[in-house]
Amino acid sequence: MKTLGNLIRQLIDIPSVTGSEAELAGFVEKTLEDRGFQVTRQEVQADRYNVYARSDGRPKVVLCTHLDTVPPFYGSSEDERYIYGRGACDAKGCLAAMLEAATRLRGEGANGLGLLFVVGEEVDSIGAKIANRLQPGSQYVLVGEPTESRMASGHKGTFGFVLRARGRAAHSAYPHLGDSAIERLLGTLERIRQADWGQSQLLGPATVNVGTLSGGLAANVIAPEARADVLVRVVGKASEAEAKLRGQLRLPAPFQDEHMAKIAAPKTEKAAATKEKAAATVTAAPPARSRAGASWR
Repeated sequence: MKTLGNLIRQLIDIPSVTGSEAELAGFVEKTLEDRGFQVTRQEVQADRYNVYARSDGRPKVVLCTHLDTVPPFYGSSEDERYIYGRGACDAKGCLAAMLEAATRLRGEGANGLGLLFVVGEEVDSIGAKIANRLQPGSQYVLVGEPTESRMASGHKGTFGFVLRARGRAAHSAYPHLGDSAIERLLGTLERIRQADWGQSQLLGPATVNVGTLSGGLAANVIAPEARADVLVRVVGKASEAEAKLRGQLRLPAPFQDEHMAKIAAPKTEKAAATKEKAAATVTAAPPARSRAGASWR
């Protein structure tokens, strides 16, 4: 266990916030090569790549997790019970465990092993999307994520979108001359927050998070613009989430079908082990003396 603990701390101490995974990817690549695996770099973007390794030919089982972490970076530490640091749980502990498990299995003569470590999971899952092109494939994929050490057969999907409101600026002493974009946006956000986005016996309720909120110029000025970034953790069909959002935005019928794109559905046992965010833009018809708009991704 001491060897595994040391490896976890090594991984944690290499910063790998999303977009800056190259150093960690290089460390993992060399570690796998030194342990006798056939290693392939899969280019994703400039200075970003997935690491794919096999014990021999077509793997039967692939152990998969991600290299990147959320910000900010901070290094490792430990006490008599726990190891701490950015990514200790999500997902460098998983990464270390997979490296050690695969090495021990290979040492015992097991064949058909694969390992896949991807970039970008915390933002747009671009590494997982590119990894779908890898050949040869496998029969099973075991994905490492924080699950309280329990096997999970599915997880919620994500549906992210941006709301933008445009009003009319005016001095707050003459509010009748203005139209507050912030007030317009707050009303829409409240409808979205109070809406029923669905329930799942396996996954529980869908949840809504208003992640960022910005707008306005000063306390004594009616806000001419406002913006919110929202993420819904969905549990139902993509078409249901799409229809729910359109209904909450109260988009006029002529604009219902503009610029449509795919929306991520929740994952199940049979679903691909990747996450996607939808991307589209919809512009509502402008009300009198102001403009309103929305987009989702």
